[in-house]
Amino acid sequence: MSKPIVLITSATGRIGKELVARLAQSGEFTVRACYHSEAKAADLHALGADETVFFDLNDASTWQAALAGVSALYSASLDPMLEGHLNFCKELASRTATLSHVVRVSCMGADTNTASYDADTHSSRSGAAIPLMLQHYWWGEKALIDAGLNVTVLRNNFFMNHLLKTDCDTIAEQGWFSNPLGKARNSFVATRDIAEAAAVVLTEGPTRHANKFYDITGPQPQSMAEIAADLGRAMDKTIEYRAQSMDDFETDFGATRAEFFEYLVNGFYCRCSPDFYNLTGHKPTTYYDYLTTQGASGETGLEELWQGNLWKKGQDAMKEAAAVKS
Repeated sequence: MSKPIVLITSATGRIGKELVARLAQSGEFTVRACYHSEAKAADLHALGADETVFFDLNDASTWQAALAGVSALYSASLDPMLEGHLNFCKELASRTATLSHVVRVSCMGADTNTASYDADTHSSRSGAAIPLMLQHYWWGEKALIDAGLNVTVLRNNFFMNHLLKTDCDTIAEQGWFSNPLGKARNSFVATRDIAEAAAVVLTEGPTRHANKFYDITGPQPQSMAEIAADLGRAMDKTIEYRAQSMDDFETDFGATRAEFFEYLVNGFYCRCSPDFYNLTGHKPTTYYDYLTTQGASGETGLEELWQGNLWKKGQDAMKEAAAVKS
């Protein structure tokens, strides 16, 4: 009997690579991994992908080949790809008879259908609205649910690998980084843990996990001084954290991202969820261990730190996505 086909979108991303490797090792699926750059197809095969396919959320002509015969789907997309994802969900709505399970990567705070939700009321600061990025994450979930699919959502804390990418140059050359988080503690999550949770959910299937929403966090909340200490220990050098005002951060990265960072400053992401442990049977990865040990794809977090980054100082990566309507 042939194995069911699982399609991994964003397969060349940090979570995607880990998930491809984990599912390949499990042997439960035929793993079809998506790429946007053909140069990365060989890397996906090296991780264990059985098949690779070109896929573009903004190009519907690529969807048919990617989805042919697929019974399970890992869905992930950067926020600037929101409109493409919403359109893709309309295509998935026509495949409910054959597509039995979708696992969607989302974010803690996209709580519309599992908690009381008012977009005009901030959870941790009176008078402020729910950040637009979190509303976008909910739209991404809702589009799949409205399509009539069996959906499992991994609502993740802020990624460890995104935390310092904007400061790679100053870390490497001058030994410091800056952001507005200061003494606020946040339970940053390792992307390898998100991949592990996704692998468990996909393998155990929709009978157990359909219509479930899991908060995936790190094992402990950490301040920026503690993050600097862990990074310095991993790099065997002194790393300094330099406080930055929210106004300066907004100038660097735009209002939409700054609005999201207010959640981190105000303590919304301090909580440590038991969901990862309940799915996998062990604690999440610490920041130091993430930096210094290899994930399933063979990279350490420290090696990954120097790789590509969406968020660049002086550019508002959210400008177009902010105009998208649900």
